Amino acid sequence: MTRPIWAPWRLEYIGEAGSQEGCVFCAEAAGDLGADSLLVTRGERAFVLLNKFPYSSGHLMVATLRHVGELRELAPEEAAEIHVLTTRAIAALRRVYSPDAFNVGWNLGRVAGGSISGHLHEHVVPRWDGDTNFMPVLADIKVVPEHLHATRDRLREAWPNDDR
Repeated sequence: MTRPIWAPWRLEYIGEAGSQEGCVFCAEAAGDLGADSLLVTRGERAFVLLNKFPYSSGHLMVATLRHVGELRELAPEEAAEIHVLTTRAIAALRRVYSPDAFNVGWNLGRVAGGSISGHLHEHVVPRWDGDTNFMPVLADIKVVPEHLHATRDRLREAWPNDDR
């Protein structure tokens, strides 16, 4: 028996892809998203938010507060804070989800997969043994079992205040 999988966010993504005005990272940094905010934590020069269209539960992005599109344009202090926030993101994800591993990296430019290439951001994607299943291969669907706002709240609560 075939069972449908409900992925309501997918239609929104398809409808918005490539058509958004402005920068979602700048809107998040300015606090313009209100209840739709996916902000987990904010530093002096960078912040951490959930990916609205995640590869897995807990897929985070670390972005600069300043709108900057090239890695070479980062100030040393921005680069250092991104690294600290990435380390803390991994610690919070370990506390909440106990993943087996992580993918951490940048998509620099649209061709490299950067759908928002004008504003630098680093991805932190938790991974579990056996988490790559048939869904992405057969149907371009990613199964994320928790609502993004619940994930955001759990990670905010688990966020470390030091370099652990």
